Amino acid sequence: MSALEVEGLHTYYGKSHILHGVSLELREGEIVTLLGRNGAGKTTTLRSLVGLTRAREGAVRIFGQATTDWPPFRIARLGLGYVPEGRRIFPNLTVDENLRVPIERPGPWDIPRIYQLFPRLAQRKTNKGRQLSGGEQEMLAIARALLLNPKILVLDEPSQGLAPLIVQEVFRVVKSMRQEGISVLLVEQNVRAAVEIADRAYVLDDGKVVFSGPAAEFAKDEQRVRALAGASAEEWAPPAGRA
Repeated sequence: MSALEVEGLHTYYGKSHILHGVSLELREGEIVTLLGRNGAGKTTTLRSLVGLTRAREGAVRIFGQATTDWPPFRIARLGLGYVPEGRRIFPNLTVDENLRVPIERPGPWDIPRIYQLFPRLAQRKTNKGRQLSGGEQEMLAIARALLLNPKILVLDEPSQGLAPLIVQEVFRVVKSMRQEGISVLLVEQNVRAAVEIADRAYVLDDGKVVFSGPAAEFAKDEQRVRALAGASAEEWAPPAGRA
């Protein structure tokens, strides 16, 4: 069953036509990655499907419900958690206070379980958001989204600006969402990391989908990785024992 369907989205910023008929699907319990160069339209796609930037044409359906014109809070109530680019945590609140901001929804995720998933946050729960490293801030942003007990988790560039070891830790957590039954839509510049954990991949170029298919198939095409994703071809190796 489809958790999320996006069909023929056309989105504009003023007179600038950004998305040109973008379509994609996220099935239940699946990780899908959306790849592309800077400016290809990845973040605009996410903003359009979560209700932050309304599409002029096309349709978005979440668990079969048409949500194209819904405001973000209604979309969130369907069980969609969104972690935007830049993390957007509260810098003057402690880690523990940041985690108490989301409105509680019934489900398995609560603050004690978050601290089990992210021991680093447990160690720093009295530190203010501004005192955290970039990796810790990303963990906190993901943790806040999980406290909504989402059925769909949408992540925009979770590895941006992070050291390689921290990237591996963040992607370990993202991969574990599949076992939790959470469907994940991942926008990512680190192509090697993304295709390692994703079931399927879409590539955007100039606001159009230019590839869709199994992530493993895309990963094998080195020329396409370089030309379409605009990403480095550096090797990606998941942590030992965490395949």
